[in-house]
Order: sequence, then C-alpha cells, then structure tokens
Amino acid sequence: MSRERIAIVNGRVIDPASGTDAVMPVYLAEGSIVALGAKPDGFTADRELDASGLVVCPGLVDLCARLREPGQEYKGTILSETRAAAAGGITTLICPPDTDPIVDTPAVARLIRSRSQRAGFAKVEIMGAMTRDLAGKELSEMYALRDAGCRSVTNAQFPLANPLVLRRAMEYAATCGLVVVIRPDEPSLRGAGCVHEGVVGGRLGLPGIPVTAETVAVAQALALVEESGVQVHFGQLSSARAVEMVAQARARGNPVSADVAVHHLHLTEEAVGSFDAHAHVLPPFRSTADRLALRRALAAGAVGAICSDHQPHELDAKLDAFPSTESGVAALELLLPLTLQLVDEGELDLATAVARLTCGPADIFGMPVGRLAKGASADLCLFDPRTAWSVEQGQWLSSGRNTPYWGRPMKGRVWATLVAGELVYRVDGSVFGTA
Repeated sequence: MSRERIAIVNGRVIDPASGTDAVMPVYLAEGSIVALGAKPDGFTADRELDASGLVVCPGLVDLCARLREPGQEYKGTILSETRAAAAGGITTLICPPDTDPIVDTPAVARLIRSRSQRAGFAKVEIMGAMTRDLAGKELSEMYALRDAGCRSVTNAQFPLANPLVLRRAMEYAATCGLVVVIRPDEPSLRGAGCVHEGVVGGRLGLPGIPVTAETVAVAQALALVEESGVQVHFGQLSSARAVEMVAQARARGNPVSADVAVHHLHLTEEAVGSFDAHAHVLPPFRSTADRLALRRALAAGAVGAICSDHQPHELDAKLDAFPSTESGVAALELLLPLTLQLVDEGELDLATAVARLTCGPADIFGMPVGRLAKGASADLCLFDPRTAWSVEQGQWLSSGRNTPYWGRPMKGRVWATLVAGELVYRVDGSVFGTA
C-alpha cells in the first residue's frame, strides 16, 4: 500500500542509537525514513507535521505486553491493546506465549501475527513457548516456532519441572539462534506468597515472597548459561541482588541481559497500603533499597530496557480478597510518562531514557527497529515532555482498568505515533485509523 510522503519539521530529534540529538527535519516516504536533516532532491511532502516543542524519537519497543487474544478477549483484544500502545507511543511490542491456545505451535504464532497486522496500530512480535502447553516438561518445537517468526522462547510465569528441562531448552534454543527469556521465580520459595516478604506484608498478615525466590532462579540460569552459551534475557527483575548478579555476569562476558517493569521503578511494598489489589503484581513491589538499585542499574546499563509488563484485567479480577485477586498492572499508556518521571527526578538523562525504550530493547532481541536512520522503517513517536495530565478513565484506551495510578498526575504525553510511515495516532483524535 502506498503511504503518504511526510515531512516532520521543527522537532528535537533524539536517536540514541546514532547519538543524534538536534533540531532537524525527518522525511518519510513509502513507509521508510528517506532522510534526516537535508531534504532529498525532488521530495514533495503530502503532509507536514510541525513538531515545534516536541521530541521526535524512534517508536517505543516494549519487551513484555499481554494482549489477551486469543482466549481471554474479556480482558483485552489485539485491537484494543494495540490502540492503547499507539496512544503510548509504542510501535513494536512482544507478547508472551501464555494465550489460549498457547503459542507452542506455528499456527498460533501466525494467527496472532495475522490479527495484529489487521489491527494495524503496532507491530506485534511473539515469544514462543519453551515447553509444550507451558507445562514445563516436554520441549516445544523451537525450530518450527523460529520459522514462524518467533525470536525468543519462554515459559512465562509457569515453572519448569526441574533444572534439566531448562538446560535442554537452552541447548535447543542455542542451536536455533533463539533468545531464552526467563522470568526468574523459584516456585518452592515463592510458595503462596503474594507480596514482598517485608515490613508491609508482615503488618498486613499477607504471605510474603522472599528476594531469594528471584535470586536463586537467576543463579541457576546463570550457571547453565555458562555451559550452553545461549543468549538469556531476564525479564522484569525486581531486586537489588538480582540486578547485581546480572551485572557481574555481563562483566564476565556472558550473553545475558535484563529489563525491568516501569512500575517497579516507582512503587515499593508500601503501595499495597490497605490491601490495594491494584498493587498486586508478580514479582511483587519490593523495598525502597531495591527500587533504588533498579534505577541505578538502569542508568549504568546493566539493565538495558524498560518494559510495561502490561497485563490487562477485567474489573472483577481485582475485587476479591488480596491473595485471591489476579496479579498485574495495565501499563501501556504509562510506559513513556513514568520513564520521563525518572528524567525529572534526575535518575536518567533524556537520551538514556529514550534508549531504554527504543534501541536498548530492540537490540536485545535483534529487531530492526528502535532507531532513526535512512532506510529504516518509519516507526516514530512524537511527544511533548512538558505536557501535564492525570490518569483518568475517560482518556484510557486499554480494556484493562487495573492500574494503581488512577487520578495521579503525569508529565509527558504522546502527540503522534507513526507505524511504517502511517499516522496511526494523534492526540487530538483527528487520526486514529489503521496502518
């Protein structure tokens, strides 16, 4: 499909991958970036976007976002959640395999890709299941999943039967060139826990999850990485000790990386308050010291990406007694403003913050996105870092209403999002079509 020739002018272009940070025009044609700075010979724009006062950066890349389709459309759909992603400046997202049916066959991967292409609001990558039916016993057909477009495999939040299964999975994935994604959680240590094992959980009488549930799983995986040589990515780390272990492994030259969920960079165990189920997440919000360590690891590069860990739920999922509620936060639309809050607080400079949302996550999975360069796909996010707003249901696009941020003030708002040169979102609502 022929796309408009677009000129984006007067914006502050930030592309961490190339070190670009300057006011310059960007020219788009046929879904690609054709030039930055000087206008190409013979270029005539069909549309000009005035980005005065705005930051123009690569479209955001989210390493973990559940879309709930197929199988749990009462929580969210590919259409509803990719619309929310577009409003959040996210142009590429990766969904875990814990759909229904599970992504353990090429057919399911192709189904999700086909539906996401029809929706058109964001590019959707799919993680394949590490084991059949995510049951933790028999390995999935990883070659077939790779050939269906999966770049990684994971068992999501489901336990493996034993360390031998993980070892065999790593060896198999290494032969396929797949990234192994691990959500570190030792189930025997987690038990029935639902909050951080600390002061708040003790005061409320809620069963706690110790930090060792995460660190023991990280240590086990790191030991196996050294044997297999496979690339391993640790998803949604929550503790100081875990990020320290990953940093040390990286310093030794091991092929490991990590991300952190954006809400773990802000909230602590105190968010549980008086049994607030919106703060029921796995891994749990931990101590203030853990939060500080996550921020420092992010700034230092030991943690290379920030993700939304988006998990939309229906209203009833958060209305039971705290331990019986479903865990997770809907966060696609808050990924950018919560990251920009770290800039306002002096934890990150703006270029580093943008890097952790663009080229950082893209490079971990070897995706050809997250950068502005001639010939690259024209996936862009235009945002105003100064706009103040508050999180209100009337402006919320995700089907998931489960967020601890209702009524909270935010700063920084997406003005427009483009996917492959197609304007798929504009803050004034004048454009919200399909690519």
